[in-house]
Amino acid sequence: MKRLIALMGLLLMVLAAPVAAAEMGEDGLHKEDWFSLTFKDVAEDIAAAKEEGKRLVLIFEQRGCIYCRQMHEKFFTDPEVTDYIKANFKVVQYNMFGDEEVTDLDGDVLTEKTAARKWGYVFTPTIVFLPEDVPDGDITTAKAAVATMPGAFGKWTFLNMFRWVREKGYETDEHFQKYHARIINELRAAGRLDAE
Repeated sequence: MKRLIALMGLLLMVLAAPVAAAEMGEDGLHKEDWFSLTFKDVAEDIAAAKEEGKRLVLIFEQRGCIYCRQMHEKFFTDPEVTDYIKANFKVVQYNMFGDEEVTDLDGDVLTEKTAARKWGYVFTPTIVFLPEDVPDGDITTAKAAVATMPGAFGKWTFLNMFRWVREKGYETDEHFQKYHARIINELRAAGRLDAE
């Protein structure tokens, strides 16, 4: 009986323990095992995502970013969020101050940090949603983006942006904020709304 009680106590401790965050890389960024490792050629990555039936997303992060940590610890440990993203998006992580080579859609070869400057990204995390197809003409990645989410938000804002992009809400008259409000109201009506 004592063994059973001890075993149940151990099981409760394991179940109550927080979900482990992603591993920390040498660059100081959290690493999800489902992030895609690529040569950071944006055109190639858009095409590869399409071949997988997905959309390309770039996530800019930086060492010591508390909001990036929260994204990894709160959103990327939530199966509802990660299952949706993994099923629909190819995610490539960029270091806001990194030196890895990046090839922009316009052909410029840059480093991650010069790409972030060129594209005007100053917040981390910044999540950049790219079109389904490589755009024609001389266009930068920032101009080709169908949506950009600068900073960290609550779970539903975060997840709903991924859903809005997947559903091509940017091609409709329903602005993201209206879409988000509609989804929140639907969640409330279904009794599923967690604290945002």
